[in-house]
This record gives sequence, C-alpha cells and structure tokens, in this order.
Amino acid sequence: MTKQSGTGTSESRGKEAGVSNLIEYILITGILLMFMIIIIPVVNVIFIEGPVSQLTSHAYTDIGNGVSTRIVDLYAIIPYYNTATIVTDFDIPDDVVGRDYRVEIVDGPAGREYDKKILISGNNMESYVSLAGIGATVLGSSAGGTTASGINKICYNSSGGGCPA
Repeated sequence: MTKQSGTGTSESRGKEAGVSNLIEYILITGILLMFMIIIIPVVNVIFIEGPVSQLTSHAYTDIGNGVSTRIVDLYAIIPYYNTATIVTDFDIPDDVVGRDYRVEIVDGPAGREYDKKILISGNNMESYVSLAGIGATVLGSSAGGTTASGINKICYNSSGGGCPA
C-alpha cells in the first residue's frame, strides 16, 4: 500500500522519476562522449594539418621565386666575355611553419636537362619554380643547393672554378 503525499503523487512514482533522470544523463553523456571521440581526430586534420600544408606550399613557392629572381638578377649583371667573379649573399627564412627545408637547383625533364628548376623540399612537400631559361645559356651552368639556415651565397665565376671561400 502506498501513502499519498500532499500533492497527489505517490512515493514510488518519485523514485522512478529519479532513476529516469539518471538514465537520461547517462545516455546524453554517452552520446556526447561518442561525438567527442569522432570529432577530436578530425579537428586536427581540418584545423591544423590543412592550413599548415597550404601555408607551406605557398611559402615554398615564394621562396623559390625569390631565389630565382636573385639568380636572374645576378645573370643580368654578368660582364659578357670578361673574366669575373661575382658573389652575392642573400637570406631566406630559416624555417617554414617551424620546419627546415632545402633549396636545390635540379635538371629539367629528360632531353631538356638545361631547363633548370629550383626545387624547394621539406615537410613531405616539394615545390618547383622555373629558373627562367638561365641554364640554357652558353655562359655556364647553374647548379647547387642550400639549407635555409644562415646567410646563403650565389656566385658567378667565369673561369668555372666555383665559389670562392
């Protein structure tokens, strides 16, 4: 036999409501935890890796264009058919998105090896920038590479002896 309370509900009904609220909270918490387990790995890819990859790609292209421009500028001031050694120092960013990278001059496709390109690589990415036909000239060849740290050097030596120390 149940005893009636002053509001007209029984005591057993009040206990069932408490258990019902507890089960509701447990179900909602479980659903939210499953939602978090699914969302957390996706957040890293969407909000961190995607923008880092895009920023790295644009930065590598900008660095390649800058190095290419410096080489073309040096080529523009070479005294034709005179003995000369020209050395210029330049600086590029020490890192891109906190990671090191490498800048190299590489040969063009098979049959057109003289059509050199600048390769910027690192962080599992590569970017190629044209060297604007400098490698196809009769005044020498373009070759070499550097890392991003420190001051870098571009040199022209008409005797073909390489860069002076």
